Amino acid sequence: MSTSQQNTQIVPVQIVNAFVKNGQGGNPAGVVLDADQYSDAQKLLIAQKVGLSETAFVSKSETCGIKLDFFTPTKRIAHCGHATIATFSYLAELERFGDGETSKETVDGPRKIILDHGMAYMEQLAPTYTPATRWIDQGVTLDNVLKSLAITTDDLDDRARPVRVNTGNNFIVIAVKNADILANITPDQDAINAISEKLDLIGYYIFTTETEETGIDATTRMFAPRYGITEEAATGMAAGPLACVLHDLLDIKKDTFLIAQGEFMTEPSPSEIKVTLDLKDGRITGLLAGGQGKVMKNLEISL
Repeated sequence: MSTSQQNTQIVPVQIVNAFVKNGQGGNPAGVVLDADQYSDAQKLLIAQKVGLSETAFVSKSETCGIKLDFFTPTKRIAHCGHATIATFSYLAELERFGDGETSKETVDGPRKIILDHGMAYMEQLAPTYTPATRWIDQGVTLDNVLKSLAITTDDLDDRARPVRVNTGNNFIVIAVKNADILANITPDQDAINAISEKLDLIGYYIFTTETEETGIDATTRMFAPRYGITEEAATGMAAGPLACVLHDLLDIKKDTFLIAQGEFMTEPSPSEIKVTLDLKDGRITGLLAGGQGKVMKNLEISL
């Protein structure tokens, strides 16, 4: 056996689809257990070799249920909704956690997690909104954003103008009039990337409330080239901001929303995200976004 073979380290990785719909579709994430032994550089390399939008690394925590680190193929990020749901669904399946409340430690502080009969929900913060008139200070206009999607103001839902929303991460949330407009969006990934850098975005979340499926409040698409994601099948960290927009800007006054995503991708992967708002005197004080995860396969990555 050669020295290089002796030094090779094998890393088991579970591929878990989060936000599956009737056991199908969803958004795949890598999940690596017992990750205390890996450096940040090794975690990035593992994420690159896994090749998914995000890989979650589970380590011990002295303050929370677990410590979670998230890496895309290009960089570390503070939070990831679908990778969190994937991780806790898998840990629940392994019976490391039972139903009830637990938490995750992240580089951006702790977040509450709720487990309930195979569903996992993660905490997000109360929303802050930045309208397009304030993007100009950072060198971005609304017209720049619309051009990057090959749409015009005529395609927008009259009830809500595009807005940057933060419930822990920044997304531009854009309402369009109907599903045809949503389906036919042609994203300019380079332009979206440049705008995302200027506005410190994870990406764009475009939606319509025109849906054919009973019980679904909105259907969506998400583009995040800044993080190596051309389009994503389910985005828990974006579904939270969208639910806030539905409640606060579209005036849909309820506390629970079902959001569909993934059906308009080149390779459709229908997903379903449930968001529950914490309301006090009609104001959003926080929220939980979640869904169901399903283990799809396991990989072995060599370091």
